[in-house]
Amino acid sequence: MSEPEFYQTIEQPSSAEFKDRGSRFIAYTFSIQSADDFKNYLQQLKKEHPKAVHHCFAYRLGTDSNNFRVSDDGEPSGTAGKPILGQIDSKGLTNILVIVVRYFGGTLLGVPGLINAYKTAAAMALQLTPSVQKPITVRWQVTFGYTQMNDVMRWVKAFGCDIKEQKMQLFCKLIIDVPRSRMNDLKNLFGDMRGVEIKNVQ
Repeated sequence: MSEPEFYQTIEQPSSAEFKDRGSRFIAYTFSIQSADDFKNYLQQLKKEHPKAVHHCFAYRLGTDSNNFRVSDDGEPSGTAGKPILGQIDSKGLTNILVIVVRYFGGTLLGVPGLINAYKTAAAMALQLTPSVQKPITVRWQVTFGYTQMNDVMRWVKAFGCDIKEQKMQLFCKLIIDVPRSRMNDLKNLFGDMRGVEIKNVQ
């Protein structure tokens, strides 16, 4: 089976609110690249909603389907994090975080009511943000002499690479994210250029 070349994610954050018997469930979606991004967004929302009783969430990272996390944050087990993740997965998204903040309205909703509320709030927020297709990339380091900069940069642009870091001195170094679909072409091209070295960095 060939490895996928693209993944689906969201570009813009969104939020939506669902109410049930006085309780308010406010769902927020974020595009994330790492678990650190997730921690920052969670802290931010806890500051914004200090009186909320629960901050439940689910996130998924990467394309190997093993990197995810869910939290019920004190709600009965399985009533919040899993339904939120279910909505992420039903849209086939990754590199995404959904946090649902709950304000308690005085009436217990029971397990089915909670599952429905978290699922609905997450679904509503996800409907408000369009999903985008992005290329799966591999990170490379390219080193070359200053005189070759124009050639190297021209190919980096032509192949749709994303420059993450650059040091331009007598000897130059680039850290680039190369679309997986163009990887071999670019490797061969740079391999044929004298004085250009590439190596994989993760």
